[in-house]
Amino acid sequence: MSLPVRDDLVGQQPYGAPQLPEAIQLNVNENPFPPSASFVADLAAAVGEAAASLNRYPDREALGLRFDLASYLTRVTGVALTVEQVWAANGSNEVLQQVCQAFGGPGRVALGFEPSYPMHPLLARGTNTGWFGVPRAADFSLSVDAAIAAVREHQPAITFLTTPNNPTGTVTGLDVVKAVCGESQGVVVVDEAYAEFGTSVSAVTLLAAHPRLLVSRTMSKAFAGAGLRLGYLAASAEAVDALRLVRLPYHLSTLTQAAARVALAHTDELLGTVEAVKAQRDRMLAALPALGLSVVPTEANFLLFGPFPSPGQVWQALLDRGVLVRDLSSAPGLSGWLRVNAGTEPETTAFLAALAAVLADR
Repeated sequence: MSLPVRDDLVGQQPYGAPQLPEAIQLNVNENPFPPSASFVADLAAAVGEAAASLNRYPDREALGLRFDLASYLTRVTGVALTVEQVWAANGSNEVLQQVCQAFGGPGRVALGFEPSYPMHPLLARGTNTGWFGVPRAADFSLSVDAAIAAVREHQPAITFLTTPNNPTGTVTGLDVVKAVCGESQGVVVVDEAYAEFGTSVSAVTLLAAHPRLLVSRTMSKAFAGAGLRLGYLAASAEAVDALRLVRLPYHLSTLTQAAARVALAHTDELLGTVEAVKAQRDRMLAALPALGLSVVPTEANFLLFGPFPSPGQVWQALLDRGVLVRDLSSAPGLSGWLRVNAGTEPETTAFLAALAAVLADR
């Protein structure tokens, strides 16, 4: 049977990465440390309480959760944010999809600097928004001049900037963000999914001066909440109101809201694992060059390493030794490169040992 799928989707592949629970999973940038027993107990209690009202729809505006998110961002960025300036959805991907729905669409284009997060062009395509992927420099950096030239050429309705950038881990300076905001007539989205692992000043500090700026974050990474599916965004109240126009009714379940608020109440505990993750990242940054490999400087919880003449073979050889990393060699600008995220100390040890064995066999 032939289905009338949209022409631009025919032949496309869904986004995703292998899920192989039997392997050491270092391929999707998760925080490897599970939540504590005290967090799980508080979560169970909160979910149990929330379950008593599951016959009713959830708070459509998620006001309590957005208040907690605003408080968290105010604390970590030093910028006083109100509930009206914060939005939340099912993972940052849904937040960014809503941005494309509200500000993109037929006849409009989005701009990104590649290699970068591959969901950005997929979200653009899914909302009938045109896409321009502009190559980064050879070292994966992005200069003010290159960014401004791309905005002038393509006149995007949406410009995506990432810092730290996935999959390279490189930082986009605030000078680039300011320049793009000053040049663009559309909205500028700064994707800060990995911000807690870095040392850079957040683009949230630029919101007051740039009303078309939107800054997205997630609880999937540093908060060890990949299974929670909670992303959020800081922007002007007007931008948040635009996202409310396209959100699905009651898009955040009662249970998701309750779980996310418990996580935010345990912020210090959950983010207490960040330094341990960074220590393993820095350990790999030091060890991989000693194996004769290049590593891209990173402020995220992962690193890009290689290049390999046959990256797929290295990926498979690592998997044969029980370690799962990410093969990104088919992505624009990433030929030959693999990516690995920091694990626990035993997981990192296993990865380094497996990689040394693979290289010795070549």
